[in-house]
Amino acid sequence: MRILLVEDDAMIGDAVRNALRAEHYAVDWVRDGEMADTALRTGTYDLVLLDLGLPKRDGLEVLRALRSRHVNVPVLVATARDAVRDRIAGLDAGADDYVVKPYDTDELLARIRALVRRSAGRAEPVFEHNGVTLDPATREATVNGEPVNLSSREWAVLEPMLLRPGVVFSRAQLEEKLYGWKEDISSNAVEVYVHGLRRKLGADLIQTVRGLGYVIPKR
Repeated sequence: MRILLVEDDAMIGDAVRNALRAEHYAVDWVRDGEMADTALRTGTYDLVLLDLGLPKRDGLEVLRALRSRHVNVPVLVATARDAVRDRIAGLDAGADDYVVKPYDTDELLARIRALVRRSAGRAEPVFEHNGVTLDPATREATVNGEPVNLSSREWAVLEPMLLRPGVVFSRAQLEEKLYGWKEDISSNAVEVYVHGLRRKLGADLIQTVRGLGYVIPKR
């Protein structure tokens, strides 16, 4: 999963980025509203973690502009603005959730997981399909009840497909789940991780759609 972190405070931003990376998210971090707007116009994200009090352009303006383009990415506002009217303004501008600084990191991660699964039309906290289960909270995977050890990159490839069976993901789309800015991308990385997943989870779980990418069939 790829997250855009919008935070102008260097200490907070560094701590949150490290916490997200520890949970195997790919993270792009920007520090002002104009950079956030540019990133959202040019990139694709699974979630946006948005501060409001930003240099150059206020976070609410960024959020309103995003929703005016009919982009449905989940947005979690994380800000020091704690007045009820500020929370109402953020939610009415298109935020999906709102957390006030200082916040507990574990709660932040739980809110992120909830928003990601809701955006995929899921309510259950554990994803199951054709005998394969993923528990994002514990980072545990099983096949027919037996635990399987997945690398962070394998998890990053598998999770979006297991969330949306029947949806074809191109190699470029899966690469976006794997890498943040300034990270080197191996030309055959996706193929390597798909091969590893097939070996661990079964050869038929992930199918190749020639010329398009990869899919986990609905049945």
